[in-house]
Amino acid sequence: MDERKGLLRELLSKKPADVAEVLAELSDGQAAEVIHRLFLRGAATDALAEMDPDESAGVVEKLDRHEASTILSRMNPDDAVDLLDELPDEVQQELLSRLSREDAQVLTNLLAYPPDSAGGLMSPEVVPLSLSMTAQEAIDFLRQRQEEAETVYYAYAVDDAQKLLGVLSLRDIALAPPDRSLHDLVVRDAVSVPVDADAESVARLFDKYGYFALPVVDAEHRLLGVITVDDVIDVMRNEATEDIYGLASVPTEEGLDTSWWSSFRLRLPWLYARLATALAAAFVVGIFEQTIAKAVALAVIMGVVAGQGGSAGMQTVTIITRGMALGELDRKKGWRLLAKEVALAIVNGVLIGATVGAITYLWKGEILLGVVVSVAMLLNMIIAAIGGVVIPVAVRGLGRDPSHISGIFLTTITDVVGFGLLFLIARLLLPAIR
Repeated sequence: MDERKGLLRELLSKKPADVAEVLAELSDGQAAEVIHRLFLRGAATDALAEMDPDESAGVVEKLDRHEASTILSRMNPDDAVDLLDELPDEVQQELLSRLSREDAQVLTNLLAYPPDSAGGLMSPEVVPLSLSMTAQEAIDFLRQRQEEAETVYYAYAVDDAQKLLGVLSLRDIALAPPDRSLHDLVVRDAVSVPVDADAESVARLFDKYGYFALPVVDAEHRLLGVITVDDVIDVMRNEATEDIYGLASVPTEEGLDTSWWSSFRLRLPWLYARLATALAAAFVVGIFEQTIAKAVALAVIMGVVAGQGGSAGMQTVTIITRGMALGELDRKKGWRLLAKEVALAIVNGVLIGATVGAITYLWKGEILLGVVVSVAMLLNMIIAAIGGVVIPVAVRGLGRDPSHISGIFLTTITDVVGFGLLFLIARLLLPAIR
């Protein structure tokens, strides 16, 4: 009992984000017990909101439904929706039924938007202002409605139809003479986000303009809500995780705390996909089995040629995938990048091919064998560069995330083509193999 009281006192002295870290280390049942005790002291809402939604959902399922619905009603709507999205449908509906009609309607409306869209990220807690107000009237109005505002960075001006007219800096309003009209303070060309914009596009807007918040509008430019920078940081972190996992063919659903069975089930399909590519490369080697038997050195060198092409290609894939994720890659720039990567591949291929060819000549004393290796290396690096540009673009064109499967396709190409080129060129140039 004393240990529990000590832990509770310690948690009450921590910031919500630090409390969330502690809760994440506990089992769902233990975390639910801690949240219950924090709830009795009015400190549960912020801590639960700071947890990852998939973790907080497991805790909420263990809570008393009355407590859980009360905590939801106190959370910012965007945080509450993220949590609800992770709950089973029956639990989600039960919690919504316990909320007030107004709160339930707000959350139900937000749940209708895809989680990875601007609508899924936004909070409807925004207080619009009329341009007919003076600075003092606006300040008084915002003070009266402060609990309804998600952001304290900006205010937004709307007309009678709730269409966005512009953005107002709260600093400008606070420092303006009390009788100054908002007409004189509004910035008309406000950057806004369409409600159906995808999360990556939203993140790019924040990165481009450096704002703390952006308004969300519908097709008629009516103000629907606001997205704050903390929501976008979560998107950027998740996208970075997806890209890193994708390049290593690791499922995005897996984390440090994933059970061994779940990790096994998630990884196995990717391992089989990689096995299929390895078998394709082995098939090519099998076709040239007699060639290898006549020049055993090729069996040693072929891994170097294929591996170097794969490494060079992955450099290109990484650059292209990042550019696509940041919205920096258009068709015109794509052609320029393709030309640049091919030029790099030629220069690197000549230098690395000459190096490996020289090493091969010193090793075996056969000048033609060195030439074979040099030419195969050059050609495979050129093909790797082309594949490194074309594959991510093609995968994105098919509506898939290029970071997830580009590496598998590229490795297959550089292995199969690398082996094939080496053996074909050897057949053409080496007298002992003809």
